[in-house]
Amino acid sequence: MDSLGAISTRFGFDLFKELKKTNDGNIFFSPVGLLTAIGMLLLGTRGATASQLEEVFHSEKGTKSSRTKAEDNEIEKTEAIHQQFQKFLTEISKLTNDYELNIANRLFGEKTYLFLQKYLDYVEKYYHASLEPVDFVNAADESRKKINSWVESKTNETIKDLFPDGSISSSTKLVLVNTVYFKGQWDREFKKENTKEEKFWMNKSTSKSVQMMTQSHSFSFTFLEDLQAKILGIPYKNNDLSMFVLLPNDIDGLEKIIDKISPEKLIEWTSPGHMEERRVNLHLPRFEVEDSYDLEAVLAAMGIGDAFSEHKADYSGMSSLSGLHAQKFLHSSFVAVTEEGTEAAAATGIGFTVTSAPGHENVHCNHPFLFFIRHNESNSILFFGRFSSP
Repeated sequence: MDSLGAISTRFGFDLFKELKKTNDGNIFFSPVGLLTAIGMLLLGTRGATASQLEEVFHSEKGTKSSRTKAEDNEIEKTEAIHQQFQKFLTEISKLTNDYELNIANRLFGEKTYLFLQKYLDYVEKYYHASLEPVDFVNAADESRKKINSWVESKTNETIKDLFPDGSISSSTKLVLVNTVYFKGQWDREFKKENTKEEKFWMNKSTSKSVQMMTQSHSFSFTFLEDLQAKILGIPYKNNDLSMFVLLPNDIDGLEKIIDKISPEKLIEWTSPGHMEERRVNLHLPRFEVEDSYDLEAVLAAMGIGDAFSEHKADYSGMSSLSGLHAQKFLHSSFVAVTEEGTEAAAATGIGFTVTSAPGHENVHCNHPFLFFIRHNESNSILFFGRFSSP
C-alpha cells in the first residue's frame, strides 16, 4: 500500500475536485482528519462496504485479491493501513513548544447498543479513540451538545456546533468524531509594519481589500513552466511542518490549471529534490477561512457510498446487531493565517508588470491560489484549501 503521505495527497486532491463542483468560493478541509475517520469506519466494516473504503487507501484500483470470508483475516488485510495511522498519531502527539498540533478521535455510542469489544479495542489501539456512552434514545439533543462541546474543547474553541440542531436523533447509535487542530508560528514571522491594505482579485473584474503581509527571504521555490504557476514552501518553526502555496500567474489561472494537476505531480513538485532555495518577494494575504461540509453525497460520488446505505452497509465488525449504517459525515474546518503564523483547525497586478530586483522571484498572492499544510516527516497533508474570496 502507499504511504500515508501519498494517500492523503491523492485523497485531498480528489475530494477538492469534488467539492469545487458545487462550491466556487473558499474551500478548506483536513485530508488526514477525514482519512482517520474513514480508517476508524473501515475497522468495523466487512464485505463490500470494507472493499469500498479500502479503495481509498490504494492507488491501484481493483488490485486487491477477492476477500475471504474469514473474519479474522479482515483486520490483517487492512492492518498496514491502521498501523500507519497508529505510527502517525503517535508521532504527532510528541509535543513541541513551537506549535500545537492535536489530532483527537472519539466514538460516542448509544449506551444501550452493543458494540463488539474487539472493535473498541482496535479503535483504541490504532486510533487512540475511546467510546463514550451517551443516551441518544432519551436525550438526543443533550448528547448532541455534549459532542459539540468536546469538539470545541479539542479545537481551541475554533469549531462550534459541528452537529447542528436536529442532526442527531433518538435513532442515532454511534457518532464518530475526529478533530485536527494546528497552531504554528512561521519560521520567520512577517513584520506587522510591512502589512498594507491591497486588492485581492477574485476574478478579472472583481476585487476586495485584504491586509497583505510581505517579506523577502529565501524560500523553497519552483516554477511550473507548463502550467505558468509557482509553488512556494513556507516553513513553520522547527521545519516539522510547512505551508505550500500554488499560485498561477494569471488572475483567473487557477480554474484553467486544476485539471492539469494530479496528486502524483503535486507530490513530485513539492519534493525536496524538485524545489530549490530562492530569494523571494512574498506577498501573502492575512486570511481566515471557516467551513462546514456534510460529506455523505461527496464521498458517495467518490465511490464509498455503501457505508451510508441503509440497505448495503455492513458494519458487522462493529456490532453483531444488523442495520447499522453511517448517517452523517460532517466536517468543519477553520484556518487563520497571520503575520505570526497559522491557526488552523484546518503575481502581477492588472495591466502592470512589476520588475523585481535581479535574482528575486515575485510571489504575489493577490488572486486565487491553492494552499496546503504538510507534516514533512510523513509527507501527510493535514489541511488542504483554496483561497479565492476574502
